Amino acid sequence: MTPPDPVALVAGGASGLGRAVATRLARRGHTVVLLDLPGSPARETAAELGPRVHFAPADVTDPHQVQAAVDAAAGRGLLRTAVNCAGVATPGRILGSRGVLPLEQFRRVVEINLVGTFNVLRLAAAAMAANEPDEGGDRGAIVCTSSIAAFDGQIGQAAYAASKGGVASLTLSAARDLAERAIRVVTVAPGLFDTPLLAGLPEAARASLGAAVPHPSRLGAPEEFAALVEHVLDNRMLNGEVIRLDGALRMAPR
Repeated sequence: MTPPDPVALVAGGASGLGRAVATRLARRGHTVVLLDLPGSPARETAAELGPRVHFAPADVTDPHQVQAAVDAAAGRGLLRTAVNCAGVATPGRILGSRGVLPLEQFRRVVEINLVGTFNVLRLAAAAMAANEPDEGGDRGAIVCTSSIAAFDGQIGQAAYAASKGGVASLTLSAARDLAERAIRVVTVAPGLFDTPLLAGLPEAARASLGAAVPHPSRLGAPEEFAALVEHVLDNRMLNGEVIRLDGALRMAPR
């Protein structure tokens, strides 16, 4: 009997880095389930990417919704891969022209970027733990998304940098926790990438951001992020690591 196609769950898969990952994994032969908000373009994305790609609406911070999405993915075969790309970047100085940064704004960014990442990680890992190990000995692999802001947080990025720093710090502990279950955890910390977050900027501003990258002096392509995710899946010795993907960029304070 032919084994079922491996299944990948991609949180934040409707656009940007997540869409690029979903596209690459579908071409690789995975069945892909996009976990994204009901109001996102994930349904349209799934239709565009073809019959291997499906949509499971969920808010990453909601345990019941994420469990339903994990169940939907596991119901399509063996859930071997989970990729966390969902996140927000809400700027705000601690003390700005409008006063002190609202605690709720800080809390929301951390809740989505860090707590949401952990929510997907823990529930995907629980499903993967029931798998038989594959030919390389893995039951599954989970890839999370941090940011170089975790290390080079700029002015106005207190919430974002803290949330992404949390994802970076989670990586090794999670990998050690899950090692006995043969589940790997790796995090990618991208620099400046050409995603919808930057798409609304004037072309001159986009060019200026790209020029700040030492080499190559341009914005990263989402496909380059997806290529690294694919390499993580193939390279079994990558575990518990945070990989900067930034063209040697180190962010200035502003």
